[in-house]
Amino acid sequence: MSVLCDTEISELVPIKPFEKNVKRPGKVSYGVSSYGYDVRVGTKFKIFTNATSGGTAVIDPKEFTPDLFITIDTDQTGMDHIVIPPNSFALAETIEYFDIPRDVLAVCVGKSTYARCGIIVNVTPLEPEWRGRVTIEISNTTPLPAKIYANEGIAQMLFLRAENACSISYADKNGKYQDQEGLTLPMVDDRNT
Repeated sequence: MSVLCDTEISELVPIKPFEKNVKRPGKVSYGVSSYGYDVRVGTKFKIFTNATSGGTAVIDPKEFTPDLFITIDTDQTGMDHIVIPPNSFALAETIEYFDIPRDVLAVCVGKSTYARCGIIVNVTPLEPEWRGRVTIEISNTTPLPAKIYANEGIAQMLFLRAENACSISYADKNGKYQDQEGLTLPMVDDRNT
């Protein structure tokens, strides 16, 4: 298994829109890098709140209630950022759309600019033949409010190419998050197929 370099990423992994890695003064960096691709966070965020539940809600991935989040779209607010409350988190999606090849697995790591501020980004691996915009979790681990800038870098994808293609890909399994439209909340697959 090997890590794809910048030229291999641009040749082998369909990413739309694809951005070169150039200096963008005043912005958190994004675009292809030496051995990865720095993704941008979009403009729509779902920020966790317990205001609608009176503080009695329990997070249940099998019966998730969307009212545990407030939705903010920076395009509508005219702001270039959102604020995540202390010790809370937000869900967002990448601007970039990925189409992972059958012999590639993508792993996401946070960007140091945010990590040094106590902001942790979590994404499960992008399996072979997964397609879509990536829903990401952004955790504010600090006791202070934290700004996250829309349309700027948030995390880096590393692409691991296997020596052999897998026998069953995410597309073959008809994965529940395949071709997800918009920011997707957690779900448990009830399909028999």
